[in-house]
Amino acid sequence: MTALLVTGAAGFIGSHFARYWTRRHPDDTVVAFDALTYAGTETNLADIRDRIVFVQGDIGNLDLVRIVLDTYQVDVVVNFAAESHNSLAVLDPARFFRTNVMGTQALAEACRLQQVERLHHVSTCEVYGDLALDDDAVFTETTPYRPRTPYNASKGSADHVIRAYHETFGLPVTITNCANNYGSHQFPEKVIPLFTTRALDGRPLPVYASSANRREWIHAVDHCRAIELVLLEGRVGETYHVGTGVEASVEEIADLVLDELGLPATLKTTVPDRPGHDRRYLLDSTKLRDELGWTPEIPFDAGIRETIRWYAGNRDWWSPLIGRSPVQEGQWATATV
Repeated sequence: MTALLVTGAAGFIGSHFARYWTRRHPDDTVVAFDALTYAGTETNLADIRDRIVFVQGDIGNLDLVRIVLDTYQVDVVVNFAAESHNSLAVLDPARFFRTNVMGTQALAEACRLQQVERLHHVSTCEVYGDLALDDDAVFTETTPYRPRTPYNASKGSADHVIRAYHETFGLPVTITNCANNYGSHQFPEKVIPLFTTRALDGRPLPVYASSANRREWIHAVDHCRAIELVLLEGRVGETYHVGTGVEASVEEIADLVLDELGLPATLKTTVPDRPGHDRRYLLDSTKLRDELGWTPEIPFDAGIRETIRWYAGNRDWWSPLIGRSPVQEGQWATATV
């Protein structure tokens, strides 16, 4: 029996992981820890609320995190807590460095002082910068970091914090860098729920001018399966890439949404690119596949169409969240950057 602290557990991927772990490991204690910022909501945990412990708090609060680790005798910490919206990072970069860098440092310090058995840190492909659209290269675990936006830089800095705590203090850590996630319960500022919810209301879909820019996509449940494997079988101190190799452009995403909902392409509208808009990401996940035997199970086309249908059938979940995002896509022309 293990006690896990899942930070950012009321967010998109964190809530998927909390549900996944309680289903797969019903005898374990899951402590869901979340600051409940604008993008976090306890409704994401409603279906498992009677099987978890929920604590509202900020990972930057060292004393509180230590109390929680001690109170519930936490063995393993999985860190999803982060500010994660690139567009918001352009407008308010300071909040990203506070949470993603200083918050991660405080969390690592609490884990060191309480001597947890493992701190797993969830990172992103974006720390490596971007690839040209016609480039055959991929990001490996040894690719140098070259972040291009405040969000990317804050996540890259967090990775360095985690590695430094391992090398300096012997904190047992692992890191995963993941492709773009999709699935249910994603806050409707991100592209797939943004396009879907707007389309359902007959509103324009804001497609960036660089509509051919591509992302690698993975279903959140496949991501959770990978983290489970790393926790159970991964080597301490190692980084593992979690990717599918499946890419899609922002325009292809818009077309998929409109096709699934039976709506016209005329709903697409072009908006200016945000500053520092990365062209393409692609991860080499050979290490994870070869060492731990992981492979993605959810095909992209089927998974994304199921996701679109989930938003179509769960207006009660997303409707109260509309308007909570501090960002309106396309406002860069008038923003001070």
